[in-house]
Amino acid sequence: MQSLIDHARMFHRKVSGGREQAAPLKDGISPQAMFITCSDAHVIPSLITGARPGELFELRTAGNIIPPYRLGRLTAEAATIEYAVNILGVRDLVVCGHTRCGAVQGRVRSWTLRSAPTTRWWLLQTHRWREARVSGGEEPGRGHLIAQLDKLRRYPRVARRVASGRLRLHGWFYDVDTGVVSNFQPETGAFTPL
Repeated sequence: MQSLIDHARMFHRKVSGGREQAAPLKDGISPQAMFITCSDAHVIPSLITGARPGELFELRTAGNIIPPYRLGRLTAEAATIEYAVNILGVRDLVVCGHTRCGAVQGRVRSWTLRSAPTTRWWLLQTHRWREARVSGGEEPGRGHLIAQLDKLRRYPRVARRVASGRLRLHGWFYDVDTGVVSNFQPETGAFTPL
């Protein structure tokens, strides 16, 4: 923890010394994309994409879960998606899954989350991702990612913007061991390297 504290103490010097990094923040928020991913510490959106401050609007949840859309049901995830799409007008929305995801493994083997009953309930209640199209023997996180994209398409504002061409959805899958990022191709159900 001390190294994190030390970095936070010195961070202001880095920002004030690197005006080009702080520039996007001065003009307000106008991110290039929304990036929805897992809370896992191995997944670092700005490191994966090379984004500078202000270029990504991030949503991180255990297992990059997107709850099903239900009118009147309040969730932090739905509110964050709504803000990105309606207020910030993001044109690209990336959902990024990853290998060795503890939440996905907990969903596959529910016994692994017995000591985390809230997480287990959240994973069991939010989707039926086993029904997603995935080639045999594939990493279970890929099917999970496809299910999250499917749920996202059911959000009314997301659906309207996708239909009008004002929003593009991307399904990325990050291999934490190799650093390779693959893109989901909905037409074929395949994942191909970016």
